[in-house]
Amino acid sequence: MAEQQHPDIERVILSEQDIKEIVERLGSEVSRDYAGKNPLVITVLRGAFIFTADFVRAITIPCEVDFMAVSSYGSGVRSSGVARIVKDLDTNIEGRHVVIAEDVLDSGLTLSRLMNMLNDRKPASISVCAFVVKDVADRTSAVEPKYVGAHVPDEFIVGYGLDYAERYRNLPYVGVLKPEVYS
Repeated sequence: MAEQQHPDIERVILSEQDIKEIVERLGSEVSRDYAGKNPLVITVLRGAFIFTADFVRAITIPCEVDFMAVSSYGSGVRSSGVARIVKDLDTNIEGRHVVIAEDVLDSGLTLSRLMNMLNDRKPASISVCAFVVKDVADRTSAVEPKYVGAHVPDEFIVGYGLDYAERYRNLPYVGVLKPEVYS
């Protein structure tokens, strides 16, 4: 059955089935790599909450979850690179194996700053699991996710937790937003 495409979406780039396969693969990889380590999956709210819910269900080993909210976009469509913690972790990460569940990696500025902040808390390890990585020419940080769901074009994408002005998070696929919607 074909998915009903929202009228604001130019085209779908990851279908529900694509997403399911990506999440299962990522969960399997993390389960293999962290067997016996009880990793702490840190979700960066709000965009990554849907991905993380599916991701932790695909992890077959014991794990824990905590949440952070980091602001970097303001009302724009590009990251400002200024990471401001809006909601901090409730869990002490010292000595813990941490997996940051990220929805989309574009410039990497915010994630790089977040990882520096978390490294100061002395975890045993930190890795990044990015649902999607945008193929951007201006990636200015050295952040390389250990786990990558999919590479996507450098376009404005929404759906599966990704939003524009708090809309479109509930779409069951990832699609490119029509430019006239945000210009």
